[in-house]
Amino acid sequence: MVTDFGADTVTFVDPAGQGAAAGLGSVRVGTAPYGIALGKDGTAWVATAEGVAAVDTRTRERTALIPYRTDTGPVTTGEYRGGGMGIALSPDGSRVYVGVNVPGGTGTLEVVDTKRREVTRVVPVGRRPFDVDVSRDGRQVYATNHDSFDVTVVDTGEWTARRIEVAPYGTEGGLGSWLKPHYTAVRPSDGALLLPFEGERLAVVDPGTGRVRIEDMTANTHQHGVAAGGDGTLYVVGTGPIDPSEDDGPSLTVRTPDGDERVVPLEGPHETVTLSADGRTAYVSGGFTRDGYWNGLSVVDIGTGRVTRLPVGERPLAVAVLGGEEGTGGA
Repeated sequence: MVTDFGADTVTFVDPAGQGAAAGLGSVRVGTAPYGIALGKDGTAWVATAEGVAAVDTRTRERTALIPYRTDTGPVTTGEYRGGGMGIALSPDGSRVYVGVNVPGGTGTLEVVDTKRREVTRVVPVGRRPFDVDVSRDGRQVYATNHDSFDVTVVDTGEWTARRIEVAPYGTEGGLGSWLKPHYTAVRPSDGALLLPFEGERLAVVDPGTGRVRIEDMTANTHQHGVAAGGDGTLYVVGTGPIDPSEDDGPSLTVRTPDGDERVVPLEGPHETVTLSADGRTAYVSGGFTRDGYWNGLSVVDIGTGRVTRLPVGERPLAVAVLGGEEGTGGA
């Protein structure tokens, strides 16, 4: 299931299909859908510019559109549009957490009660919350804020918020900088937050102490989406070069827990990555947030590195794997 950032729909996809046969129909959810979170009950929660949409993935119907409390201005489309971006579910499925972008201002984390289907709390976070993640015990929520170079740690008991600056290249470039955080993966072994930068540096953040440690990476490309497998292997999307004369092209980095990396080349910009339930396949979305996107997924066989391009959707940005246990993604 992919969010069509270039439309107002989500599209159902058969990864084994070919060409037009891969698409299994679409459901209107709201303008410019961004992130997606899949519940164990088969409900998909989608962050759109208009509100959080609930989709019954069995009947393939939108069952609710929950408006935001945050004023995000007129409903628009494109990279800087207001409304929901990153989204995640609490471990027990009782809450949806969505990062809401406010054009020109600081964002919020809105908390949705999944039974009442309404927003119950709003917490200030940073600017343009690209990603939202939850600790394994559900006690903390992490909003990754692209334009303020930070992660906001929200305590779900006290509803307090702490800012951790994550800027391994510094913040001198301000809003015009390319060297900002995009997406975060929570490391299964210890709950550390993993944020890749430029195929050169991996920021390893202790959300308790706020300490940031930097490890080397090797892909040398502008990086966005990230996912962590159950064994701690990290999968990182390279969207392409900032400077084509110095940087490498699009890729998927497969990084083992001990830091060894294998870089799989991709064709064209990509945005997020999600794993199949068995961890053998990575689905990488082609709906890059900037110009240069393409309408499809790159399906990567992790064992062999073989890449199959699957045309589907309209600027697909986030992916959820339906059927059985869901995959782990940085959507």
